[in-house]
Amino acid sequence: MEEINIAIVDDQNLFRQSLALLVNSVENFRLVAECVSAQAFIDTLNKFKLKVDIAIIDMDMPGINGIELNKYLHTHYPNIKVIILTVHANDMLITQMINSGAAAYLVKNCDKDELLLTVNTVYKSGFYFNKAVLKALRNSANHRPVMQDTLNGLPITLTKREEQVLKLICKELNNVEIAAELFLSVRTIEGHRNSLINKIKCRNTAGLVLFALKHRLIGAL
Repeated sequence: MEEINIAIVDDQNLFRQSLALLVNSVENFRLVAECVSAQAFIDTLNKFKLKVDIAIIDMDMPGINGIELNKYLHTHYPNIKVIILTVHANDMLITQMINSGAAAYLVKNCDKDELLLTVNTVYKSGFYFNKAVLKALRNSANHRPVMQDTLNGLPITLTKREEQVLKLICKELNNVEIAAELFLSVRTIEGHRNSLINKIKCRNTAGLVLFALKHRLIGAL
């Protein structure tokens, strides 16, 4: 089982320390940073050049908040996948964070099993949307007019293969699994994924899924 390098950024000491204990108790999880603020995390990344696969970050923090930290990470450390863990369950905020590149969004009253599932799924597939997030994204899509610039109703043109890859990404398959499903090489699938990200102009895999939801290319996940 692959080791997942995790950082926690939360100004609530007891919550952060308890979450750190949970992370350290899981066999394939490795806690590489536990920071009390966004600035402390940024300083730690810049100073120690840590390998961080996933950052679990709070929204409400003094100084740089979770919204700003998420944007910073996607600009300067795009390989770090962000999981938002917050008390806020507002549909607009959920949609904003996913649009800004967060790979998952959880509220702090979630149970341990969902958090572990989220970390493992984000590491494997690049995103995890639970029912609350899917509901928020669909509500946002339903209230936002979609520009239809092509004959198939999409604002861009996707090849048939790109649509196939996109739909399999939405089923939480990674590149290796998609390659096996379509009888193609992993490198070819990586090329299609990168092409999709460039065409759609999104930040990551979660952005691809958000696009598919908005344009109703997929049903219920």
